[in-house]
Amino acid sequence: MTTDTTPQPTALTVHQASRVLEIAFDDGHSFRIPFELMRVYSPSAEVQGHGPGQETLQTGKRDVVVDGIEPVGHYAVQPHFSDGHDTGIFTWAYLYKLGSQQAELMAQYQQRLADAGLDRDAPMVVATGGACGSH
Repeated sequence: MTTDTTPQPTALTVHQASRVLEIAFDDGHSFRIPFELMRVYSPSAEVQGHGPGQETLQTGKRDVVVDGIEPVGHYAVQPHFSDGHDTGIFTWAYLYKLGSQQAELMAQYQQRLADAGLDRDAPMVVATGGACGSH
């Protein structure tokens, strides 16, 4: 899951009031990743689908909170979001990517919303059917 070149975390703090995950890495970088960004880019199959083009556009996640976070081995964490989503396993490398590319990722997310005629606060439409089910 990690390689010798993957920076390792040295500190991780969940900030409820500002709704960010603060994470510092052993290469000297630290990031404050908004919970909304983590939620809309969750690496779970529920969000990402099972292949390219199967992603589910997430909406209404601006005020989502991380209610809890659990370690997964020595390579990741699994946050529990206030909207009930808890199936994403965030590796250190993925959190590093979210932190280091958050401006671009948020811009891409907002463009996808605009293309769909939606905004960040639109209620989430729950798809029916499908092989994965939902939580």
